[in-house]
Amino acid sequence: MISETDLILNPDGSIYHLNLLPEDLSNTVITVGDPDRVGEVSKYFDRLDYKKGKREFLTHTGWIGNKRITVISTGIGTDNIDIVLNELDALVNIDFDTRLIKEKLTKLNIIRIGTSGSLHVAIPVGSVLVSDFALGFDALMDYYTYSYDPSERELQSAVDAHFHVLKTVSPYLTSASSILKEKIGFDLPSGITATVPGFYAPQGRQVRAKNAIPNFIQLLQSFNYKDQQITNLEMETAGIYALAKVLGHQALSVNVILANRATNKFSSNPEQIIDKTIQLVLERL
Repeated sequence: MISETDLILNPDGSIYHLNLLPEDLSNTVITVGDPDRVGEVSKYFDRLDYKKGKREFLTHTGWIGNKRITVISTGIGTDNIDIVLNELDALVNIDFDTRLIKEKLTKLNIIRIGTSGSLHVAIPVGSVLVSDFALGFDALMDYYTYSYDPSERELQSAVDAHFHVLKTVSPYLTSASSILKEKIGFDLPSGITATVPGFYAPQGRQVRAKNAIPNFIQLLQSFNYKDQQITNLEMETAGIYALAKVLGHQALSVNVILANRATNKFSSNPEQIIDKTIQLVLERL
């Protein structure tokens, strides 16, 4: 039995942070970072069943035709992803009455629609790309038991060799769901997405505080192994991929490129690009 401090429920029986009951959740889940973007997704639903929110976690569940979809905001960073992925899993795979893991486990399809910055001139602002792999430079997976499949292990070895100069960081690598990639990202450019635990120095930006790794962007840009490059940089994908794998779910990250770090350009119409990407993902679901 899972203890009351390991799995915390609210007085109404909903899970602690997300404030959701098991019946509030669809098996198809779209994650977005910004709570305001939840409505930008659900406005395309034919019918809306639920609107619930707590803190930065806003959830809408509804229907497009006969397809039930949940869209949820995660907030920023893999610390929030730790909360969201574990609580989504608990909603479908733990019996809240008995506090026991269910005998038959449910696999969720989790699709992130997020913004990102590209690392190469060849990936311009306004592009949409999917993450074949996610490479985490945060510490989240130091706290979980985790293993690599053969394709991940080979690429991880190349990553370890390339980033050995980072004495205090141990990047971890996870692949996307091939099922979701074939369904949603089959014709989109793809690559390795780097996930970092911050927006400023962890992404190579310098405003006033001095960077401890001043050449970090160049280090990311120079990685190449069997034509695999690190294509873009953001703050959630690696946590989603790794925890989805640990918990047995399918995950895919769809990245809207709003900035190009090679050319120092930022999108002049970000909302339009995001909206087109939302429509693309919903059509393919």
